[in-house]
Amino acid sequence: MNVSKENKEVASIVEQDQFKHVIGHFASGVSIITVRSNEVDFGITASAVSSVSADPPMLLVCVNKNTGTCHAISDAESFTVNIMKDSQKDLALRFARANTDKFSGIEFSYGELGNPVLADTLATLECRVVEEVTGGTHSVFLAEVQNAQAASGKPLVYYRGKFGQFNEA
Repeated sequence: MNVSKENKEVASIVEQDQFKHVIGHFASGVSIITVRSNEVDFGITASAVSSVSADPPMLLVCVNKNTGTCHAISDAESFTVNIMKDSQKDLALRFARANTDKFSGIEFSYGELGNPVLADTLATLECRVVEEVTGGTHSVFLAEVQNAQAASGKPLVYYRGKFGQFNEA
């Protein structure tokens, strides 16, 4: 639809339930975003992670503005993306729950930027925030990747509200 300044036609927006249904058909990887701010560790399960640029290496993550993790990333200006293996569904579910002691009893260390790096994940990317943008209910953090490591294994996948495994076509 072309909208000119002379013809101020308003484009309709898809209903929220329809959007959720349709976007659920887009399979994505599963990650846990971790950050340490003011001596407290924060983390949240996220599928909204995407590569932005290879030169310089950059990615983006989207985090709900109402979470402690979002505020901690804003304060710390850095975070770690921990990409889950297909065997880490329980860990992903743990970090998806609000107001819990997510780090209790799990193995992790602190990375080069001071944020938690979860043990035995498929990959980790330590990132420094270069820009924060608001998109609806979420903050979009654009970040340069400072350190990246990968291990062998298969990713945990999220599709139509469920976790699953990747099978090569």
